[in-house]
Amino acid sequence: MTTQILPAIRQYLDQVEKDFDTIPPVRKAALQKIADGIISLLHSKEHAALIYVCTHNSRRSHLGQVWAMAAAAYYNINGISSYSGGTEITAFNPNAIKALQEAGFQISTSAASTNPHYNITYATHAPALIAFSKKYMDPPNPGTDFIAVMTCSHADDNCPFVPGAYLKVATPYEDPKEGDGKPEQDQVYRERCREIATEVLYTFYLAHQLQNSSRI
Repeated sequence: MTTQILPAIRQYLDQVEKDFDTIPPVRKAALQKIADGIISLLHSKEHAALIYVCTHNSRRSHLGQVWAMAAAAYYNINGISSYSGGTEITAFNPNAIKALQEAGFQISTSAASTNPHYNITYATHAPALIAFSKKYMDPPNPGTDFIAVMTCSHADDNCPFVPGAYLKVATPYEDPKEGDGKPEQDQVYRERCREIATEVLYTFYLAHQLQNSSRI
């Protein structure tokens, strides 16, 4: 069956696609490296895995993981899997979850815990993503032949070498945690969610273009 991205997410990404011109050239260069790595792995292994990494695996890395699967579905790129991890274990932050829900993702959890596991649905006929805080080398994350996308400077600085990574690229984002408990909290999370969605979607747009050009 064909994977159909949820209508609300498609509408969100239709708007995000219009923001590509707002991405600075230096960021586009980093995102091009990720896209090149995706296509290289798809050509050599017919599968490309990405692990989005930040220190606590609570906000930015989860946003990257979730948007990667939505972006792959949006451009009909098969053979993609995405994961997230940190250098420490905390929990998937509720404010980040709320921002994703507002963007159209269906998110649920079955049990209360200090580190809950969440089921995230982004498309029909596709398995839900299982999201929870973990170290980047912990299962179910792959141990080899993955692209490590470093979403915070602290994790990038403290992991100059990521064992098993096929490629490591830094795309740090400001931590939306700075908005926690403030009147602008929800807006800060919406903005970070949109920023990460825009750059991840652009990455897969580039991969889509490369994939199509290789078929000519």
